[in-house]
Amino acid sequence: MSNEVPKKAGNNVKGNLMLLTAAFIWGTAFAAQSAGMEFIGPFTFNAMRNYIAFIVLIPLIPIIRKFPESKNTVYKNISYKKDVIKAGICCGCMLFLASSFQQTGIKYTSVGKAGFITTFYVIIIPLTGIFTGRHISIKTIISLIAALLGLYLLCMSNGLESISKGDFYILLCAFCNAFHILTVDHFSPKVDGVVLSCIQFLVCAILSTIPMVYIEMPALADILKSMGPVLYAGVLSSGVAYTLQIFGQRYTEPVIASLLMSLESVFSVLAGWVVLHQVLSFKETTGCIIVFAAVILAQIPDSKISKIISIKKKSV
Repeated sequence: MSNEVPKKAGNNVKGNLMLLTAAFIWGTAFAAQSAGMEFIGPFTFNAMRNYIAFIVLIPLIPIIRKFPESKNTVYKNISYKKDVIKAGICCGCMLFLASSFQQTGIKYTSVGKAGFITTFYVIIIPLTGIFTGRHISIKTIISLIAALLGLYLLCMSNGLESISKGDFYILLCAFCNAFHILTVDHFSPKVDGVVLSCIQFLVCAILSTIPMVYIEMPALADILKSMGPVLYAGVLSSGVAYTLQIFGQRYTEPVIASLLMSLESVFSVLAGWVVLHQVLSFKETTGCIIVFAAVILAQIPDSKISKIISIKKKSV
């Protein structure tokens, strides 16, 4: 007998709302990340944020384990413990790289641009198939070309001289995000997802603490001044949004789930405009639209596209 939750209409609505809320939190967190660095540096922000996320997720472990898909995991098994620690360290290292590039980049670019450039990882992931001998579909190639065009308009609206180092850091973040997701995808079938997340947050926090202490040397007063944005990013963006994603994906089809979570980029632009009064130019806005369209195209399964094409052929 299967333990899978049936995709009923009511469940779909509930799952969609959870994922939409998660996307809203992630998008608006870009504004919090930008505002939080008024008094502290990027490594300090990431260290505090990830320590908080680690603390927030710990009480959720026994709650998540009550759900059917967690029943078969042998939590007390020695090999399981070794696997989850190894997975947490690997994922935490990748998260450290991604979050460091992102947090540093936000310091030098607008949150709207940061949100859209970050979503570039959706297109990067299929391209990694080149190194594993996988076939790269025409859809992926079209998505990449469209995304590069959008990226040009978004970051180089006035030519090459208009690209900022912040845009470059965020692009590096997108690549690191792609490899972080692939790392999580490799380990997640073997271990508990929430435990994995807890460990990766702790590892990321510890790694961020080293440059925080030796490079930024923040004063306690400055950390306290930034606690509002840090708490928003740590509690809501990492703790709450992550949990909503776990529950939401239990009820929502993967394609719809990924599309809903892509709205993070749209919410980042709105947050930058409302909270920080950052306005994008016409070219930059056009670039955002093209990147978003490329991201959506990249997430549509090839089988769905083939089905649409066959329907159109029949109707001609």
